[in-house]
Amino acid sequence: MGVLSNIEPKEVFEYFEALSMVPRRTFRNEKISDFCVEFAKNHGLEYVQDEVGNVVIYKNGTPGYEDSEPVIMQGHMDMVANKIPGSDHDFDTEPLDLFVDGNFVGARNTTLGADDGMALAYTMAVLASDDIPHPPIEAVFTTDEEIGMGGADAFDASMLRGKLFMNIDGEEDGVLTVGCAGGTVVDIVIPVSRRVRNGVKVTIKAEGYLGGHSGNDIQKQRGNAHKDMGRLLYSLSKKIDFSLLSVNGGGAANVIAQYCTAEVVMSADRAEGFIARLNEAVEVLRNEYGNSEPDLSITAEIGEEDAYSVFNWECTINVIWFLYGAIDGVQMMDRQIEGAVESSLNTGIVTTDDTNVTVRYQARSSIESKRDEMVQRLGLWAEIVGGHVEVDSAYPAWPYKAESKLRPLMVDVYERMYGETPVVNLVHGGLEGGIMMGKNPELDIVSFGPNIFNVHTPQERLDIQSAQKYWDYIKAILAECK
Repeated sequence: MGVLSNIEPKEVFEYFEALSMVPRRTFRNEKISDFCVEFAKNHGLEYVQDEVGNVVIYKNGTPGYEDSEPVIMQGHMDMVANKIPGSDHDFDTEPLDLFVDGNFVGARNTTLGADDGMALAYTMAVLASDDIPHPPIEAVFTTDEEIGMGGADAFDASMLRGKLFMNIDGEEDGVLTVGCAGGTVVDIVIPVSRRVRNGVKVTIKAEGYLGGHSGNDIQKQRGNAHKDMGRLLYSLSKKIDFSLLSVNGGGAANVIAQYCTAEVVMSADRAEGFIARLNEAVEVLRNEYGNSEPDLSITAEIGEEDAYSVFNWECTINVIWFLYGAIDGVQMMDRQIEGAVESSLNTGIVTTDDTNVTVRYQARSSIESKRDEMVQRLGLWAEIVGGHVEVDSAYPAWPYKAESKLRPLMVDVYERMYGETPVVNLVHGGLEGGIMMGKNPELDIVSFGPNIFNVHTPQERLDIQSAQKYWDYIKAILAECK
């Protein structure tokens, strides 16, 4: 007997446990893709397996639903492969070590993969059933969602006849997601000319910021270390003569920058005054943040006196002006969903090499033209400081669909079953729904799912009661799609 064999609904947890025995980390989807194909063969179902491992499985509608509009049930095969320090678990060869703790399912020392194994388990339970009323089902299992959404990007949407699209990749009970931002990575490249300057090097470190995901947390008004560094340097440049040597910081385009380090060179007799004025400016920042950035630390250290290859005066000013003045953060709130962000920019990474300073942004918007307009404004700033724009890794938005058949149906079913209205929201980050909508704008997509906590960490836990609830919910939705 399996670890989950006594948990209801047994037909769902049977498949979730079977999936957990198959290695399926991102970029290694071969085994799980073949597992899905074997499932289809064993149940006599038509299927397609494409070149990147995506699998589509087709099932006819049950009696009375044969001529109904098909419903697409979709989830991704891959999981984030994360484990505790010291664990010797091999995600390429070993199954997950599942356990049950009260109302929760977890995996010892590793991520659980309920994101998005539950989507596959729910869908397989429907496909394997002979007593669940449903319209024709088009089950779509995609690869490599967690890093880059490569499976969805390569997917041939012409394989689908249906438009009603249930993406079961949600992680919060009572929430229906009906749109997401599109995005792109933008590099602003500012050329640097250098000259030799004698003086002392002062290293300024801004660190300890809360940071956060530039999609989920951008509206929380958290500090960005790069923007604060630009502000401080701009203020100090008005009072003390110094030259930039380098500025570096940030870990990813989609993470609100938690740290930034700048190196500047000045005459030795100005260094102490520079630090005193810096400390005064830092106190102003602290006062503005209040308690919202409790671990904020901005310090300066005087180094050796030497001859340094610094930015010339014009390049020093150009970089400081750009860091301080260029747009960042929330640019527009959504006009249809209260509290949702429509458009934002995040100054994620700053790097310096011998000839350039590169500032990497994550631009997001649920309206494609607004995303392009933000990139255009960054381009204007780049022109002002003698730089240029490089755009990469664009993915489309999933816009809110005012005329939807699926969303009101799912809201109504939820209200009737549970006596409360689900939250309908937009996600200010990239989702597979955006990729799919870009391939076929006629799709009517809703994303939802049971409670899954601490996703992408070894503390990931699936709420059993919520998983049971969503099985009943899925069956009720399918019964209404007639």
